[in-house]
Amino acid sequence: MRTLILGVDGGNSKTDVVVANLEGDLFDRVRGPGNNAHAVGAEATVAFLGGLVERHLADAPASRGVFYLCGVDIPSDRATLAAALEREPWVERATVDNDVFALLRAGTDAGDAVAVVCGAGINCAGRETGDWGGSVLLGREVLFHAARAEDGRGEPTALRDIVAGHFGLSVPEVGEAVRYGRIPATRLGELAPAVVAAAEAGDPVAHQLVDRLAEEVVLMAVRALADLELAGATILLGGGMLRGGAGLLYDEVVARLAERAPAAKPIAVTAPPVLGAALDALDAAGAPVAAITRLRAAV
Repeated sequence: MRTLILGVDGGNSKTDVVVANLEGDLFDRVRGPGNNAHAVGAEATVAFLGGLVERHLADAPASRGVFYLCGVDIPSDRATLAAALEREPWVERATVDNDVFALLRAGTDAGDAVAVVCGAGINCAGRETGDWGGSVLLGREVLFHAARAEDGRGEPTALRDIVAGHFGLSVPEVGEAVRYGRIPATRLGELAPAVVAAAEAGDPVAHQLVDRLAEEVVLMAVRALADLELAGATILLGGGMLRGGAGLLYDEVVARLAERAPAAKPIAVTAPPVLGAALDALDAAGAPVAAITRLRAAV
């Protein structure tokens, strides 16, 4: 019977799955919708994951599964989810952690590195609380400034038209719809690309928000470097707002890192983060180095 491993990268916007064997041969890739373990809880998260992977492991369970999931932020989150997953018939041993660790391993096999994810949320390997950032929180700030521009309390800004145009409602109607749940607050993250574009076009309010987000990314990375005493390490930048390796936000982050961590090497990760989860599953299962190379090439 073949021995399989399972790697899962679960974010707010999507969930990616890789199934492979111990030789590093890719058996399957699956993409499903997003899920936040903190928001829905362990039982719902396990049921959601089972719906994605069960049929792909019908013949034999995965001997090791590595699950890097958004919303897993403290030790009790990891322990609760790992125990719940190991009660399922489709995985024997489970490792659970935050999805930032998927980026960390996907970006490099080196031991010395720091990863910052800036997608729907923001996180940094080794730093789990006290953060502001990501597209959803940025979107909340956009709505705040658009509302102030609408009623005259704030300065005029293109953000007002961005909010109204995206949702097809007036700014006050969008605010009301978000407040009463007719528009999920997570959808505010959809505004992020237009905000960066407005900042690049010279809108001062949008530029202030992009500056704030860039500063948050840099603060997290520099603090992690200091905590781990890794002055010259690689800084892996990923998530929907950074992985392109271009644009105002990315340029601001790289420029500020050059000033505050000149020995560090920022890199935009192009490999899918789910690769990192699968590689860590191979490691946990004792796969040979050749399997790591083979799966990295396949994914």
